[in-house]
Amino acid sequence: MKRNVAILMGGYSSEYEISIQSGNVVHKHIDKNRYQPFRIVISKDEWYYLDDDDKKHPVDKNDFSLLLDGQKITFDVGFNIVHGTPGEDGLLQAYFELIGIPQTACDFYQAALTFNKRDCISTLKPYGIPTAINYFLNKGDAINAKDILNTVGLPCFVKANKAGSSYGVSKVKSEDELLPAIEVAYKEDDEIIIESFLSGTEVSVGVITYKGEDLVLPITEIVSENEFFDYEAKYLGKSQEITPARLPKEDEEKVRVLALKIYQILKMKGFSRSEYIFHEGEPYFVEMNTNPGFTEASILPQQAAAIGISIQELITNTIEEAIQKG
Repeated sequence: MKRNVAILMGGYSSEYEISIQSGNVVHKHIDKNRYQPFRIVISKDEWYYLDDDDKKHPVDKNDFSLLLDGQKITFDVGFNIVHGTPGEDGLLQAYFELIGIPQTACDFYQAALTFNKRDCISTLKPYGIPTAINYFLNKGDAINAKDILNTVGLPCFVKANKAGSSYGVSKVKSEDELLPAIEVAYKEDDEIIIESFLSGTEVSVGVITYKGEDLVLPITEIVSENEFFDYEAKYLGKSQEITPARLPKEDEEKVRVLALKIYQILKMKGFSRSEYIFHEGEPYFVEMNTNPGFTEASILPQQAAAIGISIQELITNTIEEAIQKG
């Protein structure tokens, strides 16, 4: 008998449309001989099942069920591909744990921790993980530009603390640009992280749970046409993503070991994609995404394909891992 799989997509953040694309890719490639997929759209206003005729059917949030043609539909597992809140910050994970349905992403604590860039960095630093120099601000804090720039230097990056896909990120090259960049970041979040500039090759490393083991996927080198790997570079073709990365063997091994170490320190499971910049010859951790993009062109599927793992295999493995651990 086929298992009912809720493909969770959408969300409450600026990444809504990207998540819809990822969810549709999961729906397209899922093994329909093995699973019965349901596209479940999560939005601020409503949660609903979108059928093949694009008709909406409301989800009962009390037990995460549907009523279709007078029949109650329940789910064996949720395939969580919601980027941003509530799918990547722990809220959906906690909800599914409470109602007793397994879901494919990491657990709620790990999601909340990694979604909060400054908390994640603060957790990793005692383990000797190298990161940029950072300065934290909460909305309403006094802004002392001199103090900030004395700490992080120029150029620097101003980022929304809890936002994905490079929303709310600016590269600041002069003191005059600092306050406008802070305002941009505050449009996405009420917490900000300001980081020193790391100069060097940028790479993205996927680490996943595959057949019960932690697996580091081939590394992707990011070559952005823009000044950094921003939204345009990620999603509008303004970058080259080269897999495998053009790294010396020694550097490749350094970042593979570091990525696996971080995955295991944080007690991750499921998908992850973490970003690093080689600064003065060493890989510096930038951030981790626990629900990375999942279109055919996205980095994680590219990396898996490089070692012969198809999108369908990725999906099947992730569902079965979630059910086993559920």
